Amino acid sequence: MRSMRAVWGSLLFTVLVPGTVAGFLPLWISGRQFENALPPTALWRVLGVLLIAAGLPVLLGAIYRFAVEGLGTPAPVAPTAHLVVGGPNRFVRNPMYLAVVSMVLGQALLFGRVDLLWYAVIIAVGQALFVRFYEEPTLLRQFGAEYERYRAAVPAWLPRRTPWTPQSLA
Repeated sequence: MRSMRAVWGSLLFTVLVPGTVAGFLPLWISGRQFENALPPTALWRVLGVLLIAAGLPVLLGAIYRFAVEGLGTPAPVAPTAHLVVGGPNRFVRNPMYLAVVSMVLGQALLFGRVDLLWYAVIIAVGQALFVRFYEEPTLLRQFGAEYERYRAAVPAWLPRRTPWTPQSLA
């Protein structure tokens, strides 16, 4: 039963939070209008599409893990019962945040828009502050030594080259 609630809660979270931050707001800011404020070369546009295409499955995969592995959602109001260390979290502790910024940067390049670059910077700074001052202390209180071992092994923002195997947590 908790698993189904986690799936539905994660789906709702996905639509409301990253769907708004990485989907609706960039489209609203850009007005879906192409500009040439950034170099309007095909290479930049292709890079933008690649950033969006890379970010989306990471985001969805991480959210899925919160539901099935963590038995909760990424939302602070319905947190996970278990520390999520599988999937993209084996490479970096904050894959959802990185995916959202990747998707917004991708749209900035695709649409050639400086305003979306600034929006991505604002998102990245906001996420970093949220992680540092709310999320990390909360996870430390909730999961204690388990989170400490994970935090020591997996970087927050720059992914590892190889996936971390949580042998000490098994």
